[in-house]
Amino acid sequence: MGEGPAMDREAVRSAAADALGLRISLFFGAIFLAYGVVVPYFPVWLDARGLDPLQISTVTAAPLFVRLLVTPGVGLLADRLGNYRLVIVSLAWAALTMVAALGFAGGYGPILLLGVAFLLCNSTMLPLVETVAVRAVRVEGLDYGRMRLWGSVTFIVANFLGGLAIEAWGGGFALWMIMLSSSATIAAAHGLPKAVPGAASGVASTPGAQRVAPPAPALARPDWRSSSPMRLLRSRLFVLFLVAIGCTHGAHATFYTFGALHWRAEGLSAAWVGTLWAIGVSSEVLLFAFSRSIVRRFGPVQLIFAGAAASVVRWGAMAFDPPLALLVPLQALHALTYGAAHLGAILFISRAVPHRGMGTAQSFYSTIAAGLALGAVGLISGALYARIGGEVFFVPAAVAGIGCTAGLFLMRGWAGQPLWEDDELAAMPASPKAPVPAG
Repeated sequence: MGEGPAMDREAVRSAAADALGLRISLFFGAIFLAYGVVVPYFPVWLDARGLDPLQISTVTAAPLFVRLLVTPGVGLLADRLGNYRLVIVSLAWAALTMVAALGFAGGYGPILLLGVAFLLCNSTMLPLVETVAVRAVRVEGLDYGRMRLWGSVTFIVANFLGGLAIEAWGGGFALWMIMLSSSATIAAAHGLPKAVPGAASGVASTPGAQRVAPPAPALARPDWRSSSPMRLLRSRLFVLFLVAIGCTHGAHATFYTFGALHWRAEGLSAAWVGTLWAIGVSSEVLLFAFSRSIVRRFGPVQLIFAGAAASVVRWGAMAFDPPLALLVPLQALHALTYGAAHLGAILFISRAVPHRGMGTAQSFYSTIAAGLALGAVGLISGALYARIGGEVFFVPAAVAGIGCTAGLFLMRGWAGQPLWEDDELAAMPASPKAPVPAG
């Protein structure tokens, strides 16, 4: 007799989980539409405004250091508010405001201040929505790769169409494209859920899935040594993870800053530049599309190591100014250098980090990998590019080599176990759709 209502409740929960996945996918699509213009063509716009290579690298790298202080604080604020959508929407509106102000800025100083503020707002949204997505994967059993691939698709569209637009109307048109994509990000941000799935507040993450929070323990004086940040930073395995993924992602900084400019200096058209970017991200889309099958065969650390090893090959070859015929397969390695490494990082956090520490771990990942490492490699590359040209890609190749070494040590030390006991997750009813961890 009770089987019918139970099935109805499960159907409602499943439909609500699918709707949650759609909303997260739409935001990934919108924000990476913006990234698809900003990453390759914002330096082109800066060049069109008369900035030299060191000034360009300073504008693009400075926010990566500033976010060391800002991103963890914003993440903590979102946790305290329990409303990630509010924080993301506020950042999206602030980003659009900075873009509009850049249109009226003149001179290096104002462009530096406004550019850093814009890039900081734009980049801080990503770890917040990643936290929402990772918890949806863990609690609702959603497929991260299928949600994230829509960001890769829109990144490709922005790369390709952006290249055609730059070819037709010049580098100054990049700012108009950034403004349009930032507006799309605002619209998608308003569609995100207020509560993080599986939050400890006891509020149901989906309609029909009522959860009761476990009884709160007696209040005690907090011990900073047992807090999630300290537990993570005292974990040898988590530090190795940060080094491995930080070096692998950070090695992309040279390409992000000077890839489009260097290819254009070598005589490639803006349309070909956009096509090469699209080839790289298309390979990433394929990996994310088949992510569920991939993670059944390869563990998180194996994926991170594969990304680091491919980075050594990719950036080492780029240092020799390869011809167009070789650039195509090198760009296809993006499936490993970014896609596999990022997927491995998300899976490592989901499986190794206890529930209460996941938001902090995501902030550390974003701050180190997409902040400190990118900023350091970007500044070094900016100081060297004017002197040695394409040979500057030896820098990211060496950095990726450090990531390979850390990945090897991580593979030897981590066998899939959580970094510490997760009492909170044990009290939560898992979704029947939640996957069984592989590898």
